[in-house]
Amino acid sequence: MKRIIQSVFAVIVMAFSTQVYAQKNPMVGGADMYPTKDIVDNAVNSKDHTTLVAAVKAAGLVETLKSVGPFTVFAPTNAAFDKLPAGTVETLVKPESKELLTKILTYHVVAGKMDSKAIAKAIKDGRGKAELTTVQGGKLWAWMDGKKLVLKDEKGGMSTVTIADVYQKNGVIHVVDTVLMPN
Repeated sequence: MKRIIQSVFAVIVMAFSTQVYAQKNPMVGGADMYPTKDIVDNAVNSKDHTTLVAAVKAAGLVETLKSVGPFTVFAPTNAAFDKLPAGTVETLVKPESKELLTKILTYHVVAGKMDSKAIAKAIKDGRGKAELTTVQGGKLWAWMDGKKLVLKDEKGGMSTVTIADVYQKNGVIHVVDTVLMPN
């Protein structure tokens, strides 16, 4: 009986291990993203998100984004931050701009784990457009443009998801090509 239990246990462990390893996250910024790590621990490894990581640190949001969550993060790349007017990022990371920086960064976060399937369902339920409430309290609107997921911010700016469904232990990241701005 003991051998049967051990055998069953070994089969369950192998099946679970195979399933975990079979779930391959996309690489982001040249780095593997691990579903066993939190949002911050994965983001720090992406060479495409060094500005975002610096901003998260300057805003004092590291511990929040390392917490249980779950969170959905629309993560702007360095190139997205480069689209902002000259000097904007340098101004935002100054201590006196912490409140504004926090407002902008939390506008990129939605409570809960909304992978592309959940967003697609919200878009379908909204008859082609989903309204998402951010942690900052503002609204984002999402819809499909062909096969591309597009987001519109409160100022009318548009951003496209370039890499979707980067699963984290405390949520999911969608990489975006433009910084979203709240009112």
